[in-house]
Parts: sequence; structure tokens; C-alpha cells
Amino acid sequence: MHTASTTTLFTPLTLPNGRVLKNRIIKSAMSDSLGDGQGNPTLAQMRLYERWAEGGLAASIIGEVQGDPRYPEKPGNLILDDNADKSAFRQLARQGSTNGAQLWLQLGHAGALAHLPISKPKGPSEIEFPDFRSEAMSLAEIQAVPDCFAKTALRAAELGFGGVQIHAAHGFLLSQFLSPLFNHRTDAYGGSIEARMRLLIETVETVRALVPSDFVMAVKLNATDQLDGGLAEEDSLKVVAELEGRGVDLLDISGGTYFPGASSSSERASIGPYFVDFARAARHITSIPLMATGGFKRQEEAEAAVHSGTVDAVGLARGFVLDPSLPATWQTDKSAPLFPRFATLPPGGMTAWFTMRMTDLGEEREGQVDREIGEALAEYEIRDAQRVGIWRRRSSGQ
Repeated sequence: MHTASTTTLFTPLTLPNGRVLKNRIIKSAMSDSLGDGQGNPTLAQMRLYERWAEGGLAASIIGEVQGDPRYPEKPGNLILDDNADKSAFRQLARQGSTNGAQLWLQLGHAGALAHLPISKPKGPSEIEFPDFRSEAMSLAEIQAVPDCFAKTALRAAELGFGGVQIHAAHGFLLSQFLSPLFNHRTDAYGGSIEARMRLLIETVETVRALVPSDFVMAVKLNATDQLDGGLAEEDSLKVVAELEGRGVDLLDISGGTYFPGASSSSERASIGPYFVDFARAARHITSIPLMATGGFKRQEEAEAAVHSGTVDAVGLARGFVLDPSLPATWQTDKSAPLFPRFATLPPGGMTAWFTMRMTDLGEEREGQVDREIGEALAEYEIRDAQRVGIWRRRSSGQ
């Protein structure tokens, strides 16, 4: 642990595997929805991550990269399987790691949250709500997950990416297994928290065993699902303790879920970072470097979290959409990005606004576009619908 007297946002961080981050500021994973609908990177996506790298961050994490195309979160996800356009992925890795930055892929499996128009959602247990349903995975399907994650991570290493983040937060598959609200299994993968974390631990161990030792393996974990009956902090701390000694290079603490009807952390009205208190508790039980994601808007907040020794790095997402050169800005005038305010907030509207803004950044036209939230939502939904058609044609081999 670094002491408060020496650690600042702009101090390098050496990870357990020897990789060095040039500072403590990381662009946390967002679903940028910039894949081409066939799972491959686009020129706009490459330029977006290049701009973030040029802006001075230590690492960027690309949200929801699928190893199994059957369970995507959105039709704009990347798919890094045997059919991927490897030259496009290599170019993305090159452009996103300029200026001493690292580019990591967040490995996802949406499970019960898989996008219905292009998937048949499956999770730990059968779920049926009025507007939402999911089948239960078979034991064989569960046992195939760690190997799928590991092979995807190895492809990422071979194509020039600096690391991966295993996504066990926000209600996606590994998070579903951790949550007693969604995991009602009675076999080795359900029941106690020790059983519910089994799939995550197996995935971590399988990935670490397959990838090079200097390739970063991070994990994103919910401090809490923020749902009655979901994963709570007491059980989440047990997961943190169990990850110790398993080759995790960075543990990213977040929270919340995208299940229908749940409020996301990013829509909170509260002010300030969300999960620093949990990180402080986790610090006492693990030597894994810690990162907190959520609610950091001002340089002073991020600096205080690192300077105190509570976390080793801070994750920001929407701040980088508003100012792609945020670290450089913070090194000069320390000003905070100006977050948009809207008179009304339709469901999914804020996500759509920021997602379309990432497209603007990648196409270098953010100064030319000033859309209202309703316009953003309409653009987002039209584009998703178009990509659904492309995705289906890819899946059918047409």
C-alpha cells in the first residue's frame, strides 16, 4: 500500500504482475455500442480510444466484449471469437495504446440479460417476469464458461491488448451467479456465497493460467446489487477475500444492476463517489490493488480517494465522454466536466445520450452536434434496430 504522503493521481502504479500504469486515472468500461453489428471494431471506435489515450489516461477498458456471440448485451458489442476480424482488433489495440496508455477488454457474457432480439437469454436460474424471461443454464453450459473467457483473453493478448477485465458486476452472468436474487441453484453453483462465487473463481483461475504473466487480469465486482435480496456487502467482501492470491492485478469496485426496473448507479441523485467506503473495508482483507468506479466527477474527489490510500486507482466513464482529455485537464486547471441537465429523463435516455456522444467523439464531430435527450434516445434505438438485422445475418451465415 502506498502512503498518503507519496501517492497522488499522477503517481505511477505497478500492478502485481509487473505492468506499470503511468497514473491512477482509468476510463472504466462503458458499452460504447460502436461495433459494426458483426462484432468487429469500427474506425470511429478506434479513434475514440485513441483520443482517450492521447488525453493522458493510464488505461481504457472497452465494455462488454463477447467471447460467445450467443449472449450479447447489445448488437453494438464486439465479439472476439474465431470469426473476428483480427486486423481490425489489432488496429484498435494499437490506436488505443498510444501515449503510454493501456487498452483492456472487458470480457462479458450477458446471461439472463442477453439482448432478446438477437439471443435466447440464459442465466443461473429460470426467471420469468411480465416483460422479461430467462432459461436456466445446464451444468455443461456453466462449466464451459471459464474456458470461453480464457480463450477470449488469450486472443486479446495475441492481438496486442494489454489486459482484460472479467465482468462480474452490473447484473451480467457472473454477477447473476453471485446474487441470491437470481441464483436459485441447488447444485455446486448455488446456495451459499462460497458456491455462488464458484463460477467466478473458476473463471479467474482459468484465465490466469492461460494468458501471459505480464498480461493484466482485472475483475469488476459489485459492492452491492442495490436490490432487495441481491448481493450485499457482507457477501461481496467474502468474494474479495477469496480472490486474494489468484493472480488478479486490479479489483474494480462498482455496484448496481441493469435488470429491468432497477435503478442504475449512474442515475443516482447522491453527490460524490459511490463505493469508496466499501473499498476501504476491502482494503483490510486483500492486497490486490483496488479501483473504485462510480460518482467521481471532480479532481479533488479522485485525488482524495487515492491520496488517502483507500484505492489505488479511480475509474471514470461519463467524465471522459464530456472531456476526452480529462487527465490533461486535471493536470492544468483541475476543472470538472460540465454534466448535462435535462428537463425530463426518459428510461434509458441518459445512457443513450452518452452513448451517442461517444459516437460523436469517435467521428470528431462533438462540436457540431447538440442533441436533446429525446433525439439521442431515438438515434440510439434506430441504430440498435439496424444492427440487430446485421447481427442476425452474421449469425445465420448470410
